[in-house]
Formats: sequence, structure tokens, C-alpha cells
Amino acid sequence: MNFERVKFDEIIYPSGKRFKMKLPFVFGFILILLIVIIFLTSFYTIGTNEVGVALRWGKFIGTTLPGLHFKLPLGIDKVIPVKVKYIYKEEFGFHTKRPGIRTEYEEKRYENESLMLTGDLNVLDVEWIVQFRIKDPYKILFSLRNVRKAIRDASESVMRKIVGDYTFEEVLTTKRLEVNNKAQEELEKVLDSYQAGVEIITVKLQDVNPPDPVKPAFNEVNEAKQEKEKMINEAWRVYNRKIPQAKGEAQKIIKEAEGYAQEVINKAQGDAARFLSLYSSYKKAKSLTLKRLYLEYMQDILKKAGRKYIIDEKEKSILPLLRLENEK
Repeated sequence: MNFERVKFDEIIYPSGKRFKMKLPFVFGFILILLIVIIFLTSFYTIGTNEVGVALRWGKFIGTTLPGLHFKLPLGIDKVIPVKVKYIYKEEFGFHTKRPGIRTEYEEKRYENESLMLTGDLNVLDVEWIVQFRIKDPYKILFSLRNVRKAIRDASESVMRKIVGDYTFEEVLTTKRLEVNNKAQEELEKVLDSYQAGVEIITVKLQDVNPPDPVKPAFNEVNEAKQEKEKMINEAWRVYNRKIPQAKGEAQKIIKEAEGYAQEVINKAQGDAARFLSLYSSYKKAKSLTLKRLYLEYMQDILKKAGRKYIIDEKEKSILPLLRLENEK
């Protein structure tokens, strides 16, 4: 094969014709292209919720705020945008298929994440979420190879440890908020020890249930407990109605007794005062007082008597005086 030498400043068209370029034109074209490349690689933009991590020859030189910035072109400076105001979320035991007003979840179960052993040796199916944001862009890029995996592994380890410190009933009902708070604190400590550069916003239990094989028995137990609570509440309702009523009646009887007692005392005191007054009068005029007392008592007695007959003590027979024949 014969190879034809082509000069640097020549262009050969498909038809075989040659066109000779002038050397200044070639250098000018290269210069313009270089200027365009330098211009395009000298500016960059950081979003409103981002921070730029600037590298020069691969070495960290600082961070930049949102806006338009200048950097050394041709790959000398490289800037990596990091979203520091965005809230990230990791889901455990379930995965969201399509978020929205009506969120759709995957039907697949992630029991390898959610099945946990409680402190009283029962098994729970625990679903939870972890929300976090980036607080140190440098650490998030260079401290860990895979931050998301580190957060998931640490979160699962912490949640299993904390659930193991509580009983089945506590995790299921009364201690859920306490579990959330402890898990958040522990996870924050673990990630800080890893220098992960993230801040945990919240750890929240989403759904806590017994495993599917024992759900029917668990539901029956719950129904029995609800019935028990219902009966207890009904008993308290009757108690709260009857006890105040009984207390009110007892208070009424006590008040009536106190009133009667005061009445008797007052009457006794009055009688005593009257007796003392009579005794004082009696000492001053014994015969007159005795006569007056006799007349007063006789007056009271005679009022209660029916028909009265006054007979002369000298009369030998009372029949003529009664005149029974005139009685009807």
C-alpha cells in the first residue's frame, strides 16, 4: 500500500481535491477553542440548598456558598455540590413505592430488617424511619465510603439493641416515644464516632406489630384486654355516680343529726334555764310557787282530759248529780 503524506496545513476532500490552510488560521481556531473551553470551565453555580466543596488537584481547599463562582479551569479546580438543607430519609422494614397524597408502598416484606427480639424474649415486627441532614459536607464526602449504608447498618444495630431492653408490651404501646428518643441519641453518638458528618433529625417507629403467624392470637388477647378495660371503665362510671350520691346522703344525715343534736341541746339548756328560774322563784316564795306550779300542771292535764266532773266531797252518791237520763 502507498501512503500519501499530507501536510499539516492541508485538507483533502472526499473528491480528492486539496485545500491548503494558512498556519495563522489554524492557530487562531485552536486559540478560540481553548478560550471557549477555559471560559466554560471557569464558572460554576451552587444551588440555594447546597454548599460547594472545592478541590484543587484533588485536595480540599474550602467550601462555597450558593450562587455563581469562579474556579481555575481545565480541571484544576473541581467543585462538588452537597445538599446541606435537604432532609434525607431512610426506611426500615418497608419501602415507599410512590410518594404523594396517597403514598404507595411495596408489597414485599423486609423481615430481615424488621424482625426483632424484645427483652421478654418475644418477637416483634418493627418498621421505622430515620431522617437526617448533612451538617459537614467535607466529612460526608471523605470520611466514609458509603454514608447511606453506614447509616442503615448503624440504625438497625441501635434499634435492635434498644428494643431488646424493653418488653413486648412496652415497645408495642407505652414506651414507643421513649424508644424513639433513645434510638435517636444512640444513633447520633455512633455516627459522630464514625465522623459521618450527618445530623439525625428524627427516629420514629412507624408500625409495630407481632409477626404474621401470631397475629390472630394477639388480636384475641387485645380484644380480651379491651373488654376488660371496658368493664373497668363501666365500673368506674358507676362508682363515680354512686359514691358522690352516697356521700351526699351521708352528709345530709350527718347535718340532720347535728341539727337535731343542737335542737335537743338548746331545748335542754332552755329547760335547765327555766328550772333554774323556777328554783330561784321557789326559794323566794315556796308556797306561792308550789301553788302556781300545781295550777299550771293541772291546767295542762285538764286540757287533755275529756269530760270533767267536779264532785263535792260531802256528797254521798253521785248518781243524782250525773243526770244520766238526760244524756243522749
